[in-house]
Amino acid sequence: MNLSSLKPAQGSVKNSKRIGRGTGSGKGGTSTRGHKGAGSRSGNSTKVGFEGGQMPLQRRLPKVGFKNFNRVEYIGINLDMLQELAEKHNLAVIDLEALKAHGLMSKSDLVKVLGRGELTAKLEVKAHAFSAKAVEAIEAKGGVVVKL
Repeated sequence: MNLSSLKPAQGSVKNSKRIGRGTGSGKGGTSTRGHKGAGSRSGNSTKVGFEGGQMPLQRRLPKVGFKNFNRVEYIGINLDMLQELAEKHNLAVIDLEALKAHGLMSKSDLVKVLGRGELTAKLEVKAHAFSAKAVEAIEAKGGVVVKL
């Protein structure tokens, strides 16, 4: 190895254009900014979506619908899924940790227990919300419903 074979690490050099290093470089004078106007001056920045005075795309397209930013979304878990989980892993208490551990929800999800399917086991179920049919089915088997 000698000094003539040294190269910068791959990806460390971002731009090969040496701007503003004299007219002989071909990128001196205006330093690739052109003559006059806001684009040639320091501190210039255009707004996001600006199209040079043309009507921007986000204003040309029609606005449709309504997005409720206060909406609360739940992950629905039915009684048949709870029954299957209880049988397969021999659980008497089904809470958020058990659902996370078995891949039925992620860390930030809200869970609502729904009434589809048949429940045969006596379970203690902890969730954020329950449908009326699910509460009825769980309590009919002697189970407990805990709303978080």
